[in-house]
Amino acid sequence: MRIEKFQEADVEEILTLFYETIHTVNAKDYTKEERNAWAPKADFTEKLETWKHSLQKNITFVAKIDGDIVGFSDMDDQGYLDRLFVHKDYQGQGIAKKLVQHLEAVARERQIGKIQTDASITARPFFEKQGYAVLRKQRIKRKGVIITNYKMTKQLNEVKR
Repeated sequence: MRIEKFQEADVEEILTLFYETIHTVNAKDYTKEERNAWAPKADFTEKLETWKHSLQKNITFVAKIDGDIVGFSDMDDQGYLDRLFVHKDYQGQGIAKKLVQHLEAVARERQIGKIQTDASITARPFFEKQGYAVLRKQRIKRKGVIITNYKMTKQLNEVKR
């Protein structure tokens, strides 16, 4: 597996991975109605442009195996970890951990003191194992549907000089 910086050409493969992951992996924790509100297939084309822009603006990494994207994650300049998704067929192989480690390393280089994220029910145990703490349970509305997630944070070690 290789971790690489995001390239504009990656966006369609990333978006497909996002939709497939939510509609399969997250099915154990979210209803079909919740998953359809979170990742409606009808929004795919519209999201291509908005995601391309946000992924370019953010610090974004992709994980590749044999040239195929098997995971991705991004963080903004303030330390908000926006997205972390691993392909449905590559769960439990340490891909998410490697992606988060890359983002945390960049955050330390940039002297960002903490990382925050809004983790799904599915992702919460992963983030807790990486040292993130739950600040609060949240109920957000997407397309008129209430979806539960968790505001989580991790204090990063001081940058050593």
